[in-house]
Amino acid sequence: MIPVPYRSIINGGLKPGKSFTVRGVIPHNPHRIFFNLRHIFGIAFHYNVRFDENKVVCNSWDGQWGPEEFPEGMPFKACQPFEINISCSDLSFNVFVNGQHVCSYKHRFLPLNGIDVFEVTGDLQIDHVDA
Repeated sequence: MIPVPYRSIINGGLKPGKSFTVRGVIPHNPHRIFFNLRHIFGIAFHYNVRFDENKVVCNSWDGQWGPEEFPEGMPFKACQPFEINISCSDLSFNVFVNGQHVCSYKHRFLPLNGIDVFEVTGDLQIDHVDA
């Protein structure tokens, strides 16, 4: 098991083609989970799983939150294993949960190589990270 919160440095900063994969289990009665790609001034991509509201919210922080985006559906379930993959393309972050594409989030922060931290926190057990 990998301790939560999890945080890793992206050596040289983020580049298109880079992806992050996390495998684990959602516990009984979860509240929220956060997957963040950070830069020195804030958060370039915030993927916020809100079990308490049965929705996912995507956003960015640069001193204040930007407009929220709401992908359809809730791809995570309590007491179930999961795999999430967040990949970076030239134009967006693409999120896959259990092999299914669940959202694309257009870059709001550039340059991408300024994004240098990947972090995961909240109500989850992490068994594997490829970052």
